[in-house]
Amino acid sequence: MTFLAACRREPVKRTPVWFMRQAGRALPEYRALRGDGSILEAIASPELAAELTMQPVRRYGVDAAILFSDIVVPLAAVGVEIELEPGRGPVLADPFRCEADLDRLRPIEPEEDLATMLETIRILTGELEVPLIGFAGAPFTLASYLVEGGPSRTFGRTHALMHAEPKLWDELVSRLAELCLTSLRAQVEAGAAAIQLFDSWAGALSRREYRRFVQPASRRILEGLSDLGVPRIHFGVGTGELLDLMAEAGADVVGVDWRVSLFDAAARTGGSVALQGNLDPAICLAPVEVVAEAAREVLADASGLPGHVFNLGHGVLPETDPGVLEAVVELVHEESAR
Repeated sequence: MTFLAACRREPVKRTPVWFMRQAGRALPEYRALRGDGSILEAIASPELAAELTMQPVRRYGVDAAILFSDIVVPLAAVGVEIELEPGRGPVLADPFRCEADLDRLRPIEPEEDLATMLETIRILTGELEVPLIGFAGAPFTLASYLVEGGPSRTFGRTHALMHAEPKLWDELVSRLAELCLTSLRAQVEAGAAAIQLFDSWAGALSRREYRRFVQPASRRILEGLSDLGVPRIHFGVGTGELLDLMAEAGADVVGVDWRVSLFDAAARTGGSVALQGNLDPAICLAPVEVVAEAAREVLADASGLPGHVFNLGHGVLPETDPGVLEAVVELVHEESAR
């Protein structure tokens, strides 16, 4: 399939496309089906989660589906009391502060703890005509939520813990790495054809911090999947200065946000990996002709590079017109095939 071939840097007849957060509030059919219930409740219903996964594939004609789930699902599955607050994100009433808190991260038993997620994947592999992407949150991003108690602009407590108590930090991200690895392996074994490791907030780190405090745990996950033979995508926001280090961690594909051109990203990674991205999600709120020109610029930046998966530089914004994304998919498919 085109998406999997591009991830492996094999020749393709046209550039494949999918969108992060392609299943979501931008789609009226999503809003109608989801209603006002909790996202974790929707994820816990395999039939509902499978339908929400398939909606954008039907609507947009994208070349891959991404599982309708959330990065906090494995944490909740092992008993961490974490909630997804609308408009804010993951929130803990009792953040991690000391060594005793590590006891809250027991090993995960996928067939029991992730039963509904795996059932959703099994449903999808019987229904989809495009590859399914499974995913997990990377240890740093998950740890930041656990330590900060929710989303943060400064990641102050997280930085303080890394530097003041490095042994405790290492144990925390080690446990999270095992949690993520077990979850991702189970997703692939259930039928996911590729995985994406979301280190959404790694851009808050310096190169030195990333290499010392983050890369080893991410490498443990990505290298721990190597025997399964599926493409491994590694993505973060604001990570332009870390792209080579993210590639070194074991990725087959590195996601690039809109701040760095794909041409420059290829230079920074030494042409060693496929690239994913990187249309600015905010541009998609502009008139369609403006969005089309921006999409052409992305294709031009990627011209001649082996292995390009067209995507946004982050997730679809809720106020995006689905018709604009439909036009982007059509444009990328048509113009990359010339």
